Amino acid sequence: MRNLAVVILLLLFGIGGCSSRVEQRGEETITILWAKWAPSDYLQKLSEDFTKETGIKVTIVQVTWDKFYSAFFDHAQEYDLVGGDSQWLGRGSTGGYYVDLTKWIQDKGINDRMTEASMAGYAEYTRGSKRYWAIPLMGDAMGFAYRKDLFEDPKEKSAFLARFGYPLAIPKTWLELKDIATFFYRPEKNFFGVNIWASENYDGTTMGVETFIWDWGADLGDQASYKVKGILDVPASAEALKFYKELHALGAPEWKHAYLDVNEAFFQGKTAMVMSYYAFFPDLLNPVKNPYAASTGFFANPSGPKGRYSSLGGQGLSVVSFSKKKDKVFRFIDWFVRPGIQRKWARLGGYSCDKAVLNSEEFLAATPYNRSLRDSMGMLKDFWSVPEYARLLAVSQKYWTQYLFMDTITAQEAMSSVAREWEEQFEAAGYYKE
Repeated sequence: MRNLAVVILLLLFGIGGCSSRVEQRGEETITILWAKWAPSDYLQKLSEDFTKETGIKVTIVQVTWDKFYSAFFDHAQEYDLVGGDSQWLGRGSTGGYYVDLTKWIQDKGINDRMTEASMAGYAEYTRGSKRYWAIPLMGDAMGFAYRKDLFEDPKEKSAFLARFGYPLAIPKTWLELKDIATFFYRPEKNFFGVNIWASENYDGTTMGVETFIWDWGADLGDQASYKVKGILDVPASAEALKFYKELHALGAPEWKHAYLDVNEAFFQGKTAMVMSYYAFFPDLLNPVKNPYAASTGFFANPSGPKGRYSSLGGQGLSVVSFSKKKDKVFRFIDWFVRPGIQRKWARLGGYSCDKAVLNSEEFLAATPYNRSLRDSMGMLKDFWSVPEYARLLAVSQKYWTQYLFMDTITAQEAMSSVAREWEEQFEAAGYYKE
């Protein structure tokens, strides 16, 4: 009986000890939520070095883009860190999801090391407050890929010069890009000039159109007063939207509703140029996916009549307030922002926002598009990042997409409708104080 009792006690303590060890091992793992795309794989690879150094395992949970927002805000307590979209900063900070990193960032000098645009876009809320809720994780911008073989073909160059009166080359302005797209628009040969973003899904149309609004000298509204009327619904915005529609008409028809999948038009040999995010450019250099990889070139956004901007892509890395492993989480972000780790992040394919890395010859020479990415990182602007951003986004998506695909609304009516409904949203949320 005594032996039986001992066995029972050993089993009990053994089970208890096993449970304790499982919990202890669990405490040595931090979990990061990010979108399902190649940079998440790069971060998982990079984090292996952190584990070797600290013994702390890092798990990157990847969720498809269409479920990314709800995966975090509906289940935030499951994660220690999140690579959240810039537009989440409002809800993440005011809703109690994110930890205020302002003092930590300033003490470490991170705000001085990273580009101003990335700190403003990925970390700061409210705009201009110098209050930070994230560190820049993955810088990204919009840019273009083009068929170098066509641009450098002597016959094409001669024909373009004869038709437009200037040499065929990488466009410096949106008007030049439109000329080039018009020149290569050959529907009778099932070939087209340029495919740009225009999708009802998530923020597809808005990310493209807003860039043209800024380049034509207008704006989405005043970030301090939240006034929109008289700022967005102006003739310059309407002209920008008209131009965007004209450019959109020059694309391959089956890819006119495309956004993150717009590279397919290029892979299929249907277009001379394609608008994309730099994060999706690696696929364009992959000969397995892109038959034209060897002759694919890249350039940053051209200039508009009144400016040169790019819609902000990429994400910041925020500490989740519900995490019970903040000591380990802060060890990770402290490790991640080290200059040597940022350089390795860039080598793996991540887009560092560290100014020294971006301007290094190693980075600039690493890919055919890194130099234009570096240039693009200095002209980033973003959509509203207020907690109500999703409702604002639904409005612009509705009216701007309607204008692009239907003749039931004018460009001015589309801008006026967006301005009116955005102000209604701000009014309902209490942004206008007497």
